[in-house]
Amino acid sequence: MSAKTFSLEEVAKHNKEGDLWIIVDSKVYDLSKFAGMHPGGLSVLFDEEIAGQDATEAFFSLHRYEVLERPQYKRLVVGTITGQQQQIIPRAVGGLSKVPYSEPAWLTPGYYSPYYKEHHRRFQAAYRKFVEEIILPDAQAREEDGKRPSQKVFDEMARLNIIAMRLGPGPHLKGLELMGGIVKPEEFDYFHELIMGQETAKINARGYNDGLGGGTYIGLPPIMNFGKPALRNKIVPEVFGGKKLCALAITEAFAGSDVAGLKCHAKKVDGGWRVTGTKKWITNGTFADYFTVGCRTDQGGLSVLLIERGPGVETKQIKTPYSTTAGTAYITFDDVFVPEENLLGEENKGLQVILSNFNHERWGMTTASVGAQRLVVEECLKWVNQRKVFGKPLHSQAVIRSKLAAMISRVESAQNWLENITYQMNHMKYKDQANYLAGPIALCKKYATETAQETARDAVQIFGGRGITKTGMGRFIEHYHRTVPFDAVLGGAEDVLGDLGVRQALRKMPKDARL
Repeated sequence: MSAKTFSLEEVAKHNKEGDLWIIVDSKVYDLSKFAGMHPGGLSVLFDEEIAGQDATEAFFSLHRYEVLERPQYKRLVVGTITGQQQQIIPRAVGGLSKVPYSEPAWLTPGYYSPYYKEHHRRFQAAYRKFVEEIILPDAQAREEDGKRPSQKVFDEMARLNIIAMRLGPGPHLKGLELMGGIVKPEEFDYFHELIMGQETAKINARGYNDGLGGGTYIGLPPIMNFGKPALRNKIVPEVFGGKKLCALAITEAFAGSDVAGLKCHAKKVDGGWRVTGTKKWITNGTFADYFTVGCRTDQGGLSVLLIERGPGVETKQIKTPYSTTAGTAYITFDDVFVPEENLLGEENKGLQVILSNFNHERWGMTTASVGAQRLVVEECLKWVNQRKVFGKPLHSQAVIRSKLAAMISRVESAQNWLENITYQMNHMKYKDQANYLAGPIALCKKYATETAQETARDAVQIFGGRGITKTGMGRFIEHYHRTVPFDAVLGGAEDVLGDLGVRQALRKMPKDARL
């Protein structure tokens, strides 16, 4: 940028076509050559009396700050205004936002939490920086072209053992250096995993978020927890190393939440099984290397088998409202031989394998749902503060403040419920979580995804037409509103989870309880 300084009077002289300057936040931009290419047309610069004037307010009513960061616009800066200082400072990469409620309470100066320790804070800072430097650029590019996440991102995740950490605390972390040594394996707990889920969700790229190993985080645990040692020793290093991906293949066109209705068939043969059938809506299915598959056996029971991509395995892309970078697939197994050592758990007792995975899956989805909802709250607070209507800030409207109050209340209540459940997870054995937390996790996920959809609807109303436009000021809102229903369906539909939570509560009703 030029070191020259100009007075307001000097800038005001450049107010004609072919000689047009404007001021944005103390910086002087020469738009003389660019004006004709302005996306809004040349007339905007003159009709709104912007030419030769301070256009800061007008600019930020139409454009996001990131526009000023683009190289082609940085080159238009010719100097600054004498005596003025830059007032709008973007948040540093990896830094915390100063916007109220944009961060959970434990990250907000002046607030306290009984849950988080210093190593959680160090971990959050390091992980957010990684997300914004490594994941975010690839996420935005892949959301546009629909390709799978780039291998270089998986390689970087593997280098810091992020893939291993996304599977939660446990013996699989022993001996690993986590996030460059920020946290020790024995310190790593579910709050670290919660941090990862919420920070990753803030990239505002829902399809990419699922594509970045979403299938692995639900498809690998059954292999780790129920697979034979030889199978685990082969697959886990490949996946943790970022070289292979898993997918959990349970859902079918004939059976969604009804796991007992699975029809994919495994016929017992010498040395293993022959699997024939289909699976639908399988996250990462189009590019996964391994499939954790629920099958019906000749005895009528359920068995879970690990199937490697190969002859007889065909995957087809399913078009959904979010990016194909998620790899959502329809899978066909055509007489695929599966060796007996690929059985996960016991034969005909696969329901235990499937159900044991659900709690952690649903909890993980809830962390992302709440994290994304908080980003939308921040976007709305920024927008109402800079958007002018009837000559006043948008937040001068009582109806807008009412919507914001509801949005803040929803995300804060969801966050606090989620953190309470996470604390219980840290202090319970895995098998006890199934007994005590299956219902609360189901209800918490239902609450988070229901409130997220209310927040998405309110956010569109706050942003107006911009909230349904894929570019510009409301692009995050448009994307969120379009993709938020995924959270309400994946891992179990809201009504199913609500029923599960209540049924578990009713089973524990004391027999002597009366009004």
